[in-house]
Amino acid sequence: MVRKSDLYKVDGDKLERKNQICPRCGEGVFMADHGDRVACGKCGYTEMKK
Repeated sequence: MVRKSDLYKVDGDKLERKNQICPRCGEGVFMADHGDRVACGKCGYTEMKK
C-alpha cells in the first residue's frame, strides 16, 4: 500500500508531485505506475510507456 506521503517530495519550501496526474480527472488524482503503463484508478485512463 502506498502512503500519501510517498507521492510527494519536499524540497525546501517546495512540494513536488512524484506521480503523473490524470489528464481526465485533473489535480489530485494520480496515475499508478505499472511498469509498462500508467493508469488512473478512478476513470480507467491508461497510457502505454514507450
